[in-house]
Amino acid sequence: MAVLKVKFTKTKRDKLAQILWILNWVSVVSGIVLFSLGLFLKIEIKKRNEVMAKGDINSVPNMLISVGVIACIINFLGGKICYDCSDANKFSRWKLVMLPYIVCTFCFTFCILVGALMCYTMRNELEESLYLGLRDAMKFYKDTDIPGRCFLKKTVDMLQIGFQCCGNNGFRDWFEIQWVSPRYLNMASKEVLDRLKSNVDGKFLVDGVPFSCCNPSSPRPCIQYQLTNNSAHYNYDLLTEELNIWGKGCREALLDHYTAIMRSIGIAALLIWLFELSVLIGVRYLQTAMKNVLLLGDLEGESDGWLLESSFVETAKYNISIIKNLGKANQISTVSGMNDPNIDVQSTNCGKTNVTIKSIPAAS
Repeated sequence: MAVLKVKFTKTKRDKLAQILWILNWVSVVSGIVLFSLGLFLKIEIKKRNEVMAKGDINSVPNMLISVGVIACIINFLGGKICYDCSDANKFSRWKLVMLPYIVCTFCFTFCILVGALMCYTMRNELEESLYLGLRDAMKFYKDTDIPGRCFLKKTVDMLQIGFQCCGNNGFRDWFEIQWVSPRYLNMASKEVLDRLKSNVDGKFLVDGVPFSCCNPSSPRPCIQYQLTNNSAHYNYDLLTEELNIWGKGCREALLDHYTAIMRSIGIAALLIWLFELSVLIGVRYLQTAMKNVLLLGDLEGESDGWLLESSFVETAKYNISIIKNLGKANQISTVSGMNDPNIDVQSTNCGKTNVTIKSIPAAS
């Protein structure tokens, strides 16, 4: 029994073909939108490439870009097919193409759904990439004279100012690394030498942060050094000075930024997927209705259209049997016990009877 069978008159078939022709052109626009969203996300990731570790974070934008290009091509072809389907004579040349086209379009719409879901599942990969990238960027913050690293100080400073954040997880991350370049340390100072000697690795560590961690909205001049020493500053308490420096870590700030972008892109991709699915259903109805018209031979009469010719269970069993038989295509048939064509073959005497069979005499 056909699934969701609908009866179509010639007028309904023509209207359906015209509507699908228009919708396919709208789908071309939706493909351009998907391509643009993927390109936008790729550019946004590339902007912060210096503070991200290499990984699979570009898989989502690459997926959206690819699906967007394929959408434009498939829907452009679909518009041509639907336009010709308004005429039964023109449909005959597309009859053999329609079913493969529908299968390819179904796979394509599934890719859109996968791309939409990936926007919600890449948060963990993005968080790990940001953590490792920010850690390395902060470690090389002091290397302003080394080629290939001299830009990282500006990158990190602009990042902390723009996103109102400090450090990787928080401002205390700066306490664990030497972020002051050795060229700006006074090696004649006893305080500097003592601090270098007190560290096992010979690093100059201070309980201070770069100027880019300072909050310009603070009512008092920014305190960058001895942040944890309340007695070093007048009328100062670390726990109550919330406006002095940014409290949020840059990893969290960037993660929130990209999560908001990917959430919006994911919603847009889901809406496009639903739209493409509805167009695919319409094309399936048009294909089955036009096919039945040709079978009936009455081009002006009514015809049935459906999504599946049989029930879901029967269709699934049929497709599974086809897949199983594909692996047996090159195997020798074992019907009637013929396991090997070279055995159990009866000999013939070419129509001769009473043939004397000579035997070799036994040795005496």
